[in-house]
Amino acid sequence: MSAGRVASIDIGTNSTNLLVCDSDGSTLQRIVTITRLGAGVDRTKRLDDDAIARTLSCLREYRSVLDELAVDRVRVTATSATRDASNGVAFLEAVEIATSSVPELLSGIDEARLAHLGAVTSLTVPPGFHLVIDIGGGSTELILGELVAGRPTVVAARSIDAGAVRLTERHFTADPPRPEELTNAIGDTYDLVDDVIREIPDVVRATHFVGTAGTIVTAAAVEMGQRVFDPAALHGFDLERAAVEDVFRTLATEPLADRVHNPGLPRDRADVIVGGLCVLVALMRRLDAPVITVSAHNLMDGVCAELLGAP
Repeated sequence: MSAGRVASIDIGTNSTNLLVCDSDGSTLQRIVTITRLGAGVDRTKRLDDDAIARTLSCLREYRSVLDELAVDRVRVTATSATRDASNGVAFLEAVEIATSSVPELLSGIDEARLAHLGAVTSLTVPPGFHLVIDIGGGSTELILGELVAGRPTVVAARSIDAGAVRLTERHFTADPPRPEELTNAIGDTYDLVDDVIREIPDVVRATHFVGTAGTIVTAAAVEMGQRVFDPAALHGFDLERAAVEDVFRTLATEPLADRVHNPGLPRDRADVIVGGLCVLVALMRRLDAPVITVSAHNLMDGVCAELLGAP
């Protein structure tokens, strides 16, 4: 019965995530654990010992889940924090022991491609250029796509060094952040997006925007006032720029002690959500995006789709 089950483990800057799918692509288990592997990496260029310990403990728990579900194939991937860290190779050796699988250190481009494949799953993408935005803890992937023979296809992709954890650590010292700190975080993102536009001019021709991963999903959950996380209600939700600006203004002006009480905002994301929203606000302003469609599917869905034979 379990033959053909596949799984993806994604070791990110802010969270370590598990997705298990049956052979027909249906979800058997999805777990998100905030491990904050990338804490301090922007400053030290090293993975912190405590962060490594938290992440390896989580991975050992995930290995037990894989054994319980008799998963046939698993792909373990690591992204921004591990790419940036001088001790990333040693960490990956420990990951192999914890998971009994050889991990892959994804390039920014591979991360973007898999995020695109996952994000557009079960969403209707209209003709013309579309842009998938995947805001992570350490980086943001921007993937320009279009329909080719009716199938969403990647045209170009770039990874920028702006994410929820990175901008929080780089810019915010006050609680709540001072206006000039917010301005600087948004300005940093503007500069990075302008670099992408110079390299890929067609980015400004995108007429449809899809957002995936924690920051965007959380922004939608806060806008909807979700008291119980409901990914099915979030998937396909159209988040207008005015709503994003409202959520940003609310959360950015509240001290952390108040911010954590907003419905839809997980407590373990509350300290970095404003950094992530700075990225989202900057992108929607700079690209003149009136609305972004939320995808509750992400890089892990892309990995599992490939394991199950997606072209």
